[in-house]
Amino acid sequence: MPSTPTLSNWISLITLGLIWGASFLGIAIALEGFAPLWVAAGRIVIGALTLTATAAILGIRIPIQRDIWIFAAAMGVFSSALPFFLLSWSQQHVTSGFAGISMAAIPLFVLGFAHFLVPGEQLSNAKAGGFMLGLLGVGVLIGPGVLAFTGSELETLARLGCLAAALSYAVGSIVTRRCPDVHPMAFGVLALWVASAIMLPAALVQEGVPAMAGPRPALALLFLGLLPTGLATLLKISIIRSAGPSFLAQVNYHVPVWSVLLGVMILSEQLSPRILLALGIIISGLMVSRSRFGQRKQTI
Repeated sequence: MPSTPTLSNWISLITLGLIWGASFLGIAIALEGFAPLWVAAGRIVIGALTLTATAAILGIRIPIQRDIWIFAAAMGVFSSALPFFLLSWSQQHVTSGFAGISMAAIPLFVLGFAHFLVPGEQLSNAKAGGFMLGLLGVGVLIGPGVLAFTGSELETLARLGCLAAALSYAVGSIVTRRCPDVHPMAFGVLALWVASAIMLPAALVQEGVPAMAGPRPALALLFLGLLPTGLATLLKISIIRSAGPSFLAQVNYHVPVWSVLLGVMILSEQLSPRILLALGIIISGLMVSRSRFGQRKQTI
């Protein structure tokens, strides 16, 4: 059962929001020198090496139980391999700001999944109302005019790809919460190596050995591996295991804000006022779902 969030949980949540918010900028810059599959594979391998080295230094043992490996494999697919590829591919055709905003849909998906799969997190009437309101906001988000069009013929498909990544992250959150008791870092190591085993061969087969990239995309890829993948995986697992996936879902209040601000300031991305409407509706839905009425025991 999820416990009451601690001060440490809140600090981790805020840190995670900033790191994830900056990841969309990192992806956009890494794509200047690497193909999408290599952006996904590179950050996963770097993250796996980082967590493995940290676990070895701390003397953390990797579990051998079959059920933990199964859950780790599922997390590796749904929290790393699949969404990282979807976002890397999609950001060739949409702005980093849009990709970040689409992550606001994650808590909506988590609410729905948690109702059926996480004990103690069933939907109340208010949560259901907030969920429906949030879905309306998602509809506004994927419609035309939210952000300046990039001009790509695949932009509509790429927008759907971003939302598919959000759905994948939500599945990964539920998988992590349902996993048997295991050290968060050991679980993260297993998950990232499973993702590496999937994405590295895929990148080699599909794209071949990557050409030497310039310092700007290379540093961006290193940043993606060390922080949004390595450190963020540890923070995410720790939060989910101690405070639950619904608490983690609050990180998506500020991830879109950071992604938009960094995209505008560093990449000079253009915004449409309609972004305020889309974000306002989604966040209103999340606020309703997490209000004192949404936390009542009665369920639907």
